[in-house]
Order: sequence, then structure tokens, then C-alpha cells
Amino acid sequence: MGQEVDVIVVGGGLAGLVAATELADAGKRVAVVDQEGPQNLGGQAFWSFGGLFLVDSPEQRRMGIKDSHELALVDWLGTAGFDREEDHWPRQWAEAFVAFAAGEMRPWLVQQGMSWFPVVGWAERGGYGAVGHGNSVPRFHVTWGTGPGVLEPFVRRAKAAEAKGALTFYFRHRVDELLTQNGAVVGVRGMRLEATDVPRGASSSRVTVGDFELRASAVIVTSGGIGGNHELVRKAWPQRMGPAPKFMIQGVPDHVDGRMIAITEAVGGRLINRDRMWHYTEGLRNWSPIWPRHGIRILPGPSSLWLDATGKRLPPPLFPGFDTLGTLEHIAKTGHEHTWFILNQWIIKKEFALSGSEQNPDLTGKDWLGVLNRAVGKKAMGPVEAFKEKGEDFVVSNNLRDLVAGMNAKTDTPLLDFATVEREVKARDLQMDNPFSKDLQLAAIRQARNYRGDKLVRTAKLHRILDPKAGPLIGVKLNILTRKTLGGFETDLQGRVFNARGQTIPGLYAAGEVAGFGGGGVHGYRALEGTFLGGCIFSGRAAGRAAAGSV
Repeated sequence: MGQEVDVIVVGGGLAGLVAATELADAGKRVAVVDQEGPQNLGGQAFWSFGGLFLVDSPEQRRMGIKDSHELALVDWLGTAGFDREEDHWPRQWAEAFVAFAAGEMRPWLVQQGMSWFPVVGWAERGGYGAVGHGNSVPRFHVTWGTGPGVLEPFVRRAKAAEAKGALTFYFRHRVDELLTQNGAVVGVRGMRLEATDVPRGASSSRVTVGDFELRASAVIVTSGGIGGNHELVRKAWPQRMGPAPKFMIQGVPDHVDGRMIAITEAVGGRLINRDRMWHYTEGLRNWSPIWPRHGIRILPGPSSLWLDATGKRLPPPLFPGFDTLGTLEHIAKTGHEHTWFILNQWIIKKEFALSGSEQNPDLTGKDWLGVLNRAVGKKAMGPVEAFKEKGEDFVVSNNLRDLVAGMNAKTDTPLLDFATVEREVKARDLQMDNPFSKDLQLAAIRQARNYRGDKLVRTAKLHRILDPKAGPLIGVKLNILTRKTLGGFETDLQGRVFNARGQTIPGLYAAGEVAGFGGGGVHGYRALEGTFLGGCIFSGRAAGRAAAGSV
């Protein structure tokens, strides 16, 4: 027998929690249904670095950054490259989100107890001109507490609503069907899965122990993307980016499987921009994996020398941290799937951070002493040094010849020619004899160090890579890392899902990654970083409030 609530939210990640708490605060009875157990509450956001895209914030102003809504919108639209008929709603969402990030977002989150690390990061720096891709200024605000710190206000609100009887969690409930009546979505049906005590993120059992049915006046789908389903990733891979990689690691658990996409399409939901996606090129195989093919992304500063699989330097402006998808496209078209960083101990200490809450225990644990210890001694922070010592993608040596030999030993076929690598490294180092040069990467490093935040914590002082005092030398094999789905279900600004005829489906909403973070693709072709968590918050809030007003 079906149970009655006002609204069902499918997915207990960040977007789902935001939608559910907005509904509960509006006095609605809410059911949150998730195929995983309570240990996975919060979904992918828990594992994130906690970066949020904010515009003209107090943190920016304190760091001497002059930002504005106008500048951010130019950056967003130049990055997105909207050029399709179906980009109407994504563009509407983009304009609305940038206004949110420049206005209400920060005070609304501060009111709920959130705060940010004082140094603002500069991600996706672009390099294609003022109207092209990239952030003109630093906008990446790392939440104090990282991903768990982003989740905390919404988990707290959800549990308070649960205690009042306004919200019910249905963990280990897998939705297999959206129920419809007279063209409207009126509930969900599926299977109950056996209880599990596996750690957060680990693959859980799919053994069923019964079925279930829930009915409601509306359903909000917030089930995430396809990053854990490599078959779907390859199926959606766009030809414009070259062939889909045969080998990929993944930055999300296996339960990010895309199941709800086909289920929502089955009731008429219109999926657009399926071929737009966001995968990283600086992936490391985790030496202590939690989920299958577990990968960690390097958040690099700008100084590492980036070589393709054969030892040739990547062309400008494909420097570390400048253009994720441009680099991915270049790599895919080389005929090889991996690349290399060459750097040294000075660079790894100052510039390497690893994405993820578990890789930043000081920021995640809100430990100021731990943060200050990053600046002490010759070693990089603990998790980075652990990867350098134990990670299968790292090679360390005191001379370049042995380094290249060790790098060649990491691949089935030795592809690196020592003479080619030596030429690239020595030519780069020769450019250091003057405070000016023709090397655009060195010019970019000098510009980066003009920003106080980069000079303090993110960009090493310019020096020769082969300087013995800066050693040892380090080679890092970089893998393609699956992460985000940029396309999704087409929605209006209330999160209502459209069908193929351009009509909204009564009772059906979508938010978060399954909606392309709003509208079916708010980012267009590329993202500015810090916009995935923010997109979940913004779209989840919009859908929750709209559904609350309609039931």
C-alpha cells in the first residue's frame, strides 16, 4: 500500500537535502529516498574540497581582488559558450546563478553558520582573452570544514525536521519507477535493499528484501550524474573531444550510476546536452582506495612542467589549473590517455593540494594549527607526501635521466625519449636568466605571484626545475578522472521538468547534477569551478521552494 506525503525527494545528496529542508521549513511533509544507507547522507558533496564560487565577497576584497557581478557574468558566458537552441533555459539559469553568487548566496549561508578559508583560490584561469574561458580573478572560496562543512547546515536542518516528524528518510530504497496519473507524476515505486554497514563511499549490496511504493503531490529528482558508470560516460562522450579513454579512474563512488536518468526519461523528462561533461586530467590512483577505481585529483599551482605521453610540452595556455576541458581534448587527440608533470620538491610543497575532504584533514577538521603547519619545513602536507611515497603514479629521483627511466617503467610501452624531455626541461630553465621571457607559462607564474594569495600559499617562487637545492625531481603520471555531468533534464527556473513538447510535466522537478545543476546545463561546455556545490544549493533551493508553493 502506498504511503502519502506532500513531496518525495529522490536522492540524499546536497541538492536533495537543500530541497528537502526548504520543503520541511515550509510546513510540508517530505520523504527523502536514497538507495544508499545513512552513512552516505550528503552524497558526493561530503568528499569534495568544499569550494564555492562567490562574487565580490569580503574574502576577495580583503585579498585585494576587485570583482563584480558584471565581470563574473562575462566570464561565465564566455566560458559556457552557449550556442544551441536548447541553451535557452541553461542561459537563464546561468544569469540567475551568477546574480545569486554575487548577492544573496553568501549572507544566506553565513546565516546558517558557514564560513570560508581567508585565501581565495584561482581556478580555471583560462588564457584565451577577456571574452574567452576562465576566471578573470580568484573566486574559489574553500569552505571551512570542506565538503562536510558545506553539508553541515543542511544535515542539521534535515535531522531537526526528522525529529519533528516533518521529514522521513527512506535509506536503502532504490527507485525503479516514477508513478504517473493523468499525465502527472504522483509517486515512486521500487525495491528495498538489504541493510549495509559498509563505510561511506564503499560499494554496497544490491540484494533486495522487498518492494515499496510512496505517493505524493510532487517528486523532485536529485539523483546526481553518471561519473561512476563508465559505460554511460563513454556512450555520452562527445566526438569533438576525441575518442573516449579506454582507461579512466573515477572521482565518485559506484553509486553515482545514472539510473534515475533513464527512469525519469521514461515518464517524458527531456534530457538535453547529454554530451557535455566535466572530467579531470590530473587524476591519481588512490593508494588507499575507498571505492573501485578510486581517483584523487591534484589541485595544481601553475609551475609544474606538463608533458604529453611522449615528452612534448603541452601548448599554451594548457598550463596546470588553466583549462580543464581544453587540456582533456588535447590529450584525447594525441592518441595516448596519460600525461606527466615534472616538478621538484619546492614546487610540490608550495603548489600541490589534493582535492577532497579526506585529503585535507586540517581544513576539514577546522584545525588552524594544522593549516599553519603547511608552511613549516621542507615537506609537502602529509597526504601529498603519502602519495609521493606510496602512490603508484609518482617517481622520485635526484637526476633527470633516472627520473625519465622511472617514468618509462610506469607504462606498458616506454614512450618518453630522454633527449626530448631533457630539451624541454633545459629550455624552460634557460628562460630563468631574465625577469622576462617568451615562455608564456613563466609569464603566467609571474602574474600569479602578483596576487597575494598565490604568493603566500599557492605559487612557488620562480626557479630552475633542475636546481639541485630544489630537489629531488618528481615525475607524476596523470590519468583521466571521471567526475561531473554538465547536461541534464531541462527545467524552468522553478526546477519543473520539461517534456519533448516543451511543456512542464505536472508534479516533476529536478535539481543538482541530474538537472545539469539547473536548466539542463547551466555551465554550457565548461565550468568555472566552485560552481558544482553552489549549483546544487541554488537549484535545490529553487525546486524545494517551488514545490512547496505548488502542493
